[in-house]
Formats: sequence, structure tokens, C-alpha cells
Amino acid sequence: MASCKVEILHLADLTPAPQERLWHSSPHPQLPIIATCGADKIIRIYSLLNFTLISSISGGHKRSVRSSAWKPNSREEIVLATASFDATVGIWKRWDRLLDNSTGIPHIPGAVDSGMDKIFATGDENEESDDWTFAVLLDGHDSEVKSVSWSSSGSLLATCSRDKSIWIWEDLEDGESNFETIAVLQDHQGDVKCVSWHPEDDCLASGGYDNTIRLWREDIDDWSQVACLNGHEGTVWSVDWEAPACSRVVSDSNKENNALDTSDILRTEGELSPMIDTNLRAPRLASCSDDKTVRIWRKLSAPSTFPIPQDSIPGTIRTRSIEETWVQESVLPGEHDLSIYSVSWSKRSGLLASTGADGKIVIYGERPKLSHLHGDSGELPVPSNKGAISIENIQVTNTLAIETEWHILSTIEAAHGIHEVNHVCWAKRGNPDSRLDGRLNQQEEILLSTGDNGIVRAWEVVKR
Repeated sequence: MASCKVEILHLADLTPAPQERLWHSSPHPQLPIIATCGADKIIRIYSLLNFTLISSISGGHKRSVRSSAWKPNSREEIVLATASFDATVGIWKRWDRLLDNSTGIPHIPGAVDSGMDKIFATGDENEESDDWTFAVLLDGHDSEVKSVSWSSSGSLLATCSRDKSIWIWEDLEDGESNFETIAVLQDHQGDVKCVSWHPEDDCLASGGYDNTIRLWREDIDDWSQVACLNGHEGTVWSVDWEAPACSRVVSDSNKENNALDTSDILRTEGELSPMIDTNLRAPRLASCSDDKTVRIWRKLSAPSTFPIPQDSIPGTIRTRSIEETWVQESVLPGEHDLSIYSVSWSKRSGLLASTGADGKIVIYGERPKLSHLHGDSGELPVPSNKGAISIENIQVTNTLAIETEWHILSTIEAAHGIHEVNHVCWAKRGNPDSRLDGRLNQQEEILLSTGDNGIVRAWEVVKR
């Protein structure tokens, strides 16, 4: 089966770069900005228009800042959560009005011009914390806090730590920056490395030193584990959810010449293959590990309309009314030589990116298995009209059991020279040519890698 290959092109390095290790980068969900954090305890905020520093935050933590996360759906203020090795979580706020309520276009008081060359007019970039307020310090963990994640509504914040616990905090949004602890989850048997909320649902995924991935939900007023996914043979460093299908739709009339969408990845020889609509499929989760593998996990619905691969590993389920059954759907082709630290699932194209201790960045694409598309006759199946969806004039029904397979689209070696790469993420890029309103370019997505050398690199992934 022929398929689209891609190239990973270096766009720019974020400047100026710190002189110490960076751990993590967090793109803002609405604005073309990204927060980086690392060993020097300073959070730096860069523009994705010109890749330059526009603001910095310091003075809140006593040790390295391990990760950060922007609060979604916050229209009257910018809110950033930071997780630190000093066992605390910081909540930072800036009271600039972010979006024009009528147009949804970024509107920043004090901006230099109507474009978005600078998101904030901060003056001296060395001025400590600029106009940021250290709103609250969340204290409760007994050891290093490794990861922080906001729920899709922005009302819940999850944190995890070396102390083997996950804390869930509720933002009371009372105008006083008060948070309430609503759950402390302690089922992991080791250091918890990562937490990630589902993009629409209040379901939390976590991974850790005990080689497991655990799923958590609220049952009445009690948060508890609903599934434990076994399969990795080493520490689980990162997990990321597949985005809902609706956010991956790209209009052909607006596509850039080299822009990628899912239809570019799912091709047979000379014709477009039917894509499985994720609206018809249960949630999926990607994970990566010390065992040098990237794996895809799928929640089973009852009754299931999709086949269970023969080598699927069932999750260990706690017997509860809200129990869930998950299976290992795929182990992606091996490409990494050392531990994989980060995996990111594109919300636009459906591509997966991974990186880790070997310094590689690997891009994976998904396609239907040829045997399941053509069958014994070699012809595409003709579905009934019931439940059919149309993709490029080819119809697929939700009754068809179509399996997929993952393949490597591109690999870049030594992405940060001799240094390890700690994090990779996809981000929408602001269009530097949109001088009138500076809105995010919905058609362009870039990849950002964060390295031990203190550099964040921006990459463009294009059709070869």
C-alpha cells in the first residue's frame, strides 16, 4: 500500500534560549503563544509568530519547573499552572482581555500594533514576572510534582508526583483564586510521571513508574480507578488522547499547498482509502515508555462494532458500576533506540509524534489494512446507506469492521544534536502574514521539541 510520506523541516529555534535544561513546552489553546519551563525555575512565554520571547515568569518556585498547562476557556484572564520539583503547584494569572467577545479575535491591550508581532507589551524582558500575579500555591504533595493538566472545562486541575499520588483540585472560581482538593488517588505503585484529561470528557489518564496506565472517573462524589492498562515493560512517561474527529476536519478549499490532513495519510495506490470516523469509535489513548515502544489503547463499547486484535492485552478492571474495558490496539513500529519520553497526537492531522533519550523525532501515520478494505475480491466494500459517512465520495458504514495499522512517515536523527529531547507537542501556528487581526492560522500546524540543551525547536511537517 502506497502512502503519503512527510518531511520534518526545521523552522526556527525559540530565542533567546536559556542556558539550562528545559523539560516541557505548553502551547496555549487559543493564542499563538507557548510556555516553556526547566531547570532554571523560569517560565518563558514565546510568540509562535516570530519565535521570540515576549514574557517571563519567575520567583514562585524554589526548584526546577517540570511542566505547565494553560487553563482552557478563560476569556477574561490568562491562567497558567506550573508543576515543580519543590512539591508545589503554582497558579499564575494575568488580567489582560484575551478575546474580543463578538469576533473571537485575539485582542491584547497594549499590543504594539494590530498584528500579533508581540502579544504583550512588557517593556524590559528581564523584568521579573512582568504583569503576572502569583495567585495561589497549591501545597499537598510530599515530593516532586511531575505533571499538571486542566480538564476541558477548566474547572478541574490534576497533578501527579513522585510520592505515587494524583491530586484533583477544583477551581472554585470565586474571584479569590481558591482551590479545593476533591480527590487524592493513590493506586499507582510508584512515581506517577504524567496526567492527561480527555479533550471533552472528565476522564483522567495517568502513567508511571509501575509500568501501568490508569483511567479515573468520578462516580457520584467519589473519584476512583475504572481501568488499569498493562502491557508496557517499563516506566510510562507520557500519554496523550486522540482528539474528537470534528476538530480534525479540514476544508480542501482552504488547504495550504503542503498542509497535511488525515486524508493525505490514508491513501491506497492512486485512490483515497476510507477513513474511520472517530465519532463512530470509542476513545483512544497513546502512550510511550522506557521499553522503547509507543502503544495505542482503545476503550471497548458494548456491543463493540470493531474487531479486537488477536494480540490485544486486556486492562485489569476494578469491579465497579463505572468499570471500563480497554484493550491494547497497536504497538507502533519500533524506531527508537532508547527510552521514549514524550508522545503527542495531532488534533488536526491525526499524526503521532514521539521523542526521547536517543534524540530522535519520529512521525507516525495510520491507515486501514489493505485486506480489510478490498477483501477477497480486491474490490472496496459497498456499504448500505444506514449509518454511512462520505469521505471523498467513498462511503464507510459503522457496521464495517475495519482494522488499521500504523507506519513510520518520517524520522529525524539528532534533533537537538547530542542532547536528549524531553518533550514534543503539536501546536497551531499564528499566521505572520495575517497583519489585520493576528488570528490563529487554523490550517497550519507545527511541531515543537524541547531539549536538554535548553532549546525549543519549531518544525514544519510537510508532504514530501
